[in-house]
Amino acid sequence: MDHSYEPILSDEERARRRAQRAAARKKKQQARRRRLLLQTAPFLLLAVILAVFLLRNAQHPKEESAPEAPAVAPAVMPDVQEEPEEPVVYTISATADTVQLDDTLPSAYAVVVDRASGRILAEKSSETVISPASMTKILTLLVAAENLKSLEDTVTITIDITDYCYVNDCSVVGYDVGETATVRELLYGTILSSGADAALGLATYVAGSQEAFVELMNAKLEELGLSETAHFTNCVGLYDPDHHCTVRDMAIILSAAMDNELCREVLSAHTYETTPTEQHPEGQVLSNWFLRKIEDHDTEQAVRAVGAKTGFVVQSGSCAASWGEDSAGREFICVTGNAYSAWRAIYDHVELYKNYCGY
Repeated sequence: MDHSYEPILSDEERARRRAQRAAARKKKQQARRRRLLLQTAPFLLLAVILAVFLLRNAQHPKEESAPEAPAVAPAVMPDVQEEPEEPVVYTISATADTVQLDDTLPSAYAVVVDRASGRILAEKSSETVISPASMTKILTLLVAAENLKSLEDTVTITIDITDYCYVNDCSVVGYDVGETATVRELLYGTILSSGADAALGLATYVAGSQEAFVELMNAKLEELGLSETAHFTNCVGLYDPDHHCTVRDMAIILSAAMDNELCREVLSAHTYETTPTEQHPEGQVLSNWFLRKIEDHDTEQAVRAVGAKTGFVVQSGSCAASWGEDSAGREFICVTGNAYSAWRAIYDHVELYKNYCGY
């Protein structure tokens, strides 16, 4: 038996409780609406954004932009297209009129060339492979001149350079370890003083090492069409069985150097004064021995020697490469090898210019 009972409430109490229950239901309904709003708010926001976007497009239709023009390379007309520069071809050849020199010329090897025509005027064993000695430095000069960045760049002489020169008994300018010189000075030192220290400084400056520079030298020989008989292993002219060329090859190398304004300037200089340094406070006077000595003997000549480079190693004797000019501006090249002295090489050039170029 259920003994529970419900108390008898007054009308006022029942009204109050009904009001409380109604307030509680309303509160629950508000809470449900808030939860529903929170759940649907992101979707409502996205819908509003989409509606705004669609409304704007409807009011301001997007103008169709013209298709972007494809990139067009500038037209190059075939008749104005720049062609890569072809290397200059230097050729020299004998003719029926070429004089074959005999042993009355003391030098064992010789060639005299009319530069404009490439015609060999006189020769003696000109196709025999010989050691070019320091005539090598004409190519060193040319390769350096074609690859330098600035004549005023400076190069520091290292102990490796001075040791190389000492061990191999090279002719030198006389730079000390740590001394700096401009590239311009090294060019003159290579030719006028036949300085191995200057040549090695140039090689290091241009290519990072003598070995890398020699690769450039042999590439230049190939470009000149001389690689069948000419091959160099160093930039200073030291004897090596694999370091060789003919006097004809050297005539072509000199002709190529003459076409380079800087090389022509250096090869034709009689003297050059270097900038004073800590090691040489008064600078140094560099001198082209061949040009200074030959000018005493060619003053009455129709052809005057203008530029030159000598060389000597025991295996090649005294040798020299020079070019001369007559009063009409005609140019001649003379290369000799294996004379018994440096003076004999000069005398042979004087005689060759006198006897075969005075026309």
